[in-house]
Amino acid sequence: MYSHADIVVGEVIGTAILILFGAGVCAAVTLHHSKAKGAGWVVIAFGWGMAVLAGAYTAAPLSGGHLNPAVTLGSAVAGGTEWSKVPLYVLAQMVGAVIGAVLAWALYYAQFAANADQSKAQPTLGIFSTAPEIRKPAANLMTEIIATIGLVLPLLFFGQNKGIGIGQVPGAHAGIYGSGINVLLVALLVVGIGLSLGGPTGYAINPARDLGPRLVHALLPIPNKGSSDWSYSWIPVAGPLIGAVLSGLVYNAAF
Repeated sequence: MYSHADIVVGEVIGTAILILFGAGVCAAVTLHHSKAKGAGWVVIAFGWGMAVLAGAYTAAPLSGGHLNPAVTLGSAVAGGTEWSKVPLYVLAQMVGAVIGAVLAWALYYAQFAANADQSKAQPTLGIFSTAPEIRKPAANLMTEIIATIGLVLPLLFFGQNKGIGIGQVPGAHAGIYGSGINVLLVALLVVGIGLSLGGPTGYAINPARDLGPRLVHALLPIPNKGSSDWSYSWIPVAGPLIGAVLSGLVYNAAF
């Protein structure tokens, strides 16, 4: 359905926009000398929802606007995305995530630089990637699996309704995001996941969203940045991928 070139362009640009807005709202709420400092979790949840809205609007005409390896994998299991194209989607999403994280750092460069003041230093990993409130690997993994099912399974089932679906899953009517209003509905779904399911781990629900920015955090010269917490990094990758496979299997069992 989509050419290789369109997939690369759409997913790189769309995912970069997703991470720019998402990491941007986290930076806005976290860093000193930001007008949104301390605005809280509700602002972060809506910021990530609008990040999905902006990224999906941009990428959908070119690539379908997956923006997420878990979405791509779930679609492939459900029969909506060609398996041969899955690696290309994932690679483009990772590149886009890295670009978006670098852009967010550049946009808040002055605020990150001010973080060099030891008396006002703030942890910065949470701007780029997720971390659990209670570090229990089994529980953290289960949280990411369930939260990702909360994203991918509704998207696959939405494909049975006119105008929305992932790729060309069986029974879908118009591919991914048949109209602008449906992109908005998906964005609101992400807001709902953040508000309802995001408390324990920060709801990665997207391996590229977590791993790409985590790599950027490790490499950039950010003052007082602390650890990039690589010991936890496998959970926001494995959890969403497992959740995606389970979502595709449930979809196939239903249809």
